[in-house]
Amino acid sequence: MESQEILKYCLRKGFLLDEEILKLFNESLDFETSKIVIERINQYTKRKIITKSVLNENKDKLSKIFSDIPFNNKNLMETLKIKLGLSIEISKEVGVISEKEVKSSPSQMSSFSEDVKIISMIPSISKKIEVKDFVTHFRNRFVELRKILQENSQLSNLVSINKIFGDKQGISLIGMVKSKRTTSNGNIIFEIEDLTGTIRILVNKNKPELFEKAELITLDSVMGFKGSGNKEIVYINDIIFPETILFERKKSPEEEYILFTGDVHIGSKLFLEENFLKFIDYLNGKVPDTPEVSKIKYLFIVGDLVAGVGVYPGQEKELTILDVEEQYQKAAELLKKIRPDIKIILSPGNHDALRIMEPQPLLDEKYAWPIYELKNIILTGNPALINLGSKKDFSGFNVLTYHGFSYHYYANNISYLAKEKATRKPEMIMAYLLKNRHLAPTHASSLYFPSEEDSLLIKEIPDIFLSGHTHKSGVQYYNGVLIISSSSWESKTAYEEKMGNEPDFCKVPMFNTKTRAIKILDFE
Repeated sequence: MESQEILKYCLRKGFLLDEEILKLFNESLDFETSKIVIERINQYTKRKIITKSVLNENKDKLSKIFSDIPFNNKNLMETLKIKLGLSIEISKEVGVISEKEVKSSPSQMSSFSEDVKIISMIPSISKKIEVKDFVTHFRNRFVELRKILQENSQLSNLVSINKIFGDKQGISLIGMVKSKRTTSNGNIIFEIEDLTGTIRILVNKNKPELFEKAELITLDSVMGFKGSGNKEIVYINDIIFPETILFERKKSPEEEYILFTGDVHIGSKLFLEENFLKFIDYLNGKVPDTPEVSKIKYLFIVGDLVAGVGVYPGQEKELTILDVEEQYQKAAELLKKIRPDIKIILSPGNHDALRIMEPQPLLDEKYAWPIYELKNIILTGNPALINLGSKKDFSGFNVLTYHGFSYHYYANNISYLAKEKATRKPEMIMAYLLKNRHLAPTHASSLYFPSEEDSLLIKEIPDIFLSGHTHKSGVQYYNGVLIISSSSWESKTAYEEKMGNEPDFCKVPMFNTKTRAIKILDFE
């Protein structure tokens, strides 16, 4: 790797490395990993010139960096730590953290956030997208979902599509849905594919329960099918979804509270600032007869912290703050009022100042730098899987956060969701996606980066699934998973009026970690 690449990167970011540090990174790490390590060092130290003496002064904090970054070569990692002055003892101490647990947050990653672990990892994007990237993306997605479906005992006598010869009875297939159409007779025909070929399958309208299942299937989803037929067509008698099923509803031995909100839209003329300040007063114990407040430990804000600028045509007419950096300054002023022992887990949404393509990385420090300066903020990407509240004999709660950009597609294209006007019942959309084990299975439902590992795939089943975007409050369980949709802190917009949406305002679900009781706080 050329040293010039690192130097150019540092100059763009506004800081410098001394010659010795530059040489160490050049010898030990690839460019992408170097960028991550250097940026983390800068975030921890807040120094514009990084030298070995700066590293030595911040040794205790910086030792955690190496547990947070997925090094491919562990020997190089250990060597680099020694050369940077971080002891072997420190590396052993942090080595007990799972390699999966990658905290994406900035300088807040200290003892303050030891009980908040970011499990998911946002892949680096450093290349031009090509057609082959989409092919790899979908192939790998298929393989992962096939593994999940293969564990289902209902799918007996599994065969690959290219192994179907003659007439076969009682076979099972796992395939990705390539096309779906209704015949003139009212039956549904799918074309599905696996890694060996494609085949047509038919669901008969005279099997009502099966037909209802078939209507739920969306393009590009991966399903299990049972039936009989030949290489021309298979007649289906059962459909198996990947499903999300949680067999244990965890309870913490200690009573604490987790609060969930999002879609604050600071900078909008319709931002309900007085109501948000009432919420802050509540968090700070200024509301009488609220003894539970002292046990509030975590607050999730799931995207659209600010209104953004240029998100849609003519938006500037609806803003009180026309500069996105100033919007984040205002946001930081408000969040700074919250008592500092409450850990705020903050993820981005489509109104925030960064790419809309999913997965979304952390808030862009170029614009959101005031947020980075708050000590009790833990930043994540979108989506993210976060573990929090772990104790000595308790593994904590896994919370899957996703802002929800894909939701309107399914509300409009899946018949039963459209019939139920599911944008007013977002928990139904969320349950549907849990059923598919994917946050946006259909290619057209969201803008996404076709990475090798599909970040929108629900590989690990969460205890809690949290979303926003629809501005509609909703709480329900689906197969043991607690679903929470957050309301908004922005009054009804002209767009929502036009679309017939009925948003909720200033509703904050509160979860008791010991009893699992849920209370909706209303600041409207």
